[in-house]
Amino acid sequence: MSEERPTHAQGDLQLKLYDLRREAKLRQARDWFNQNYFADTVEEAMRVAPFGSQEGIYFMMVVSYWDQACAYLNHGLLHEELFFETSGEFFGVWDRVRTVVPMMREMFHQKLFLANLEKAALRWEKWMEHRSPGALEAMRGWIQQMRSSKAQKAASA
Repeated sequence: MSEERPTHAQGDLQLKLYDLRREAKLRQARDWFNQNYFADTVEEAMRVAPFGSQEGIYFMMVVSYWDQACAYLNHGLLHEELFFETSGEFFGVWDRVRTVVPMMREMFHQKLFLANLEKAALRWEKWMEHRSPGALEAMRGWIQQMRSSKAQKAASA
């Protein structure tokens, strides 16, 4: 735990980031991502969110928003303890893209693609496991249930 209290400026920036999350288009993109983005390979990711499609735009809006927010965190503009206590969504995004990011980095020759999101998520994972053992496993189980339910609905349609 950080010994330093959050500054007013850090709190203000975090509130601004929260307000951006409420912007209508980003909220739409986040809703789409949470309900539809399930991919373990680049091929699956391209089927779910092809480049140039509305889904591809939503995907990039979500991951780039959280990568930028995590860049602020990684560079000390946000208070880590406060951010971790109040902003777990970024980890959920990372956890859903983590298997495809290495392939995307290679495919696009972009070694830093979502690097800030990854760095922050790895720290948050340790932070959460220390504070609430088993919470990550439960979250991943819940996401897998959502994925299975979506696949069953698609198969019966």
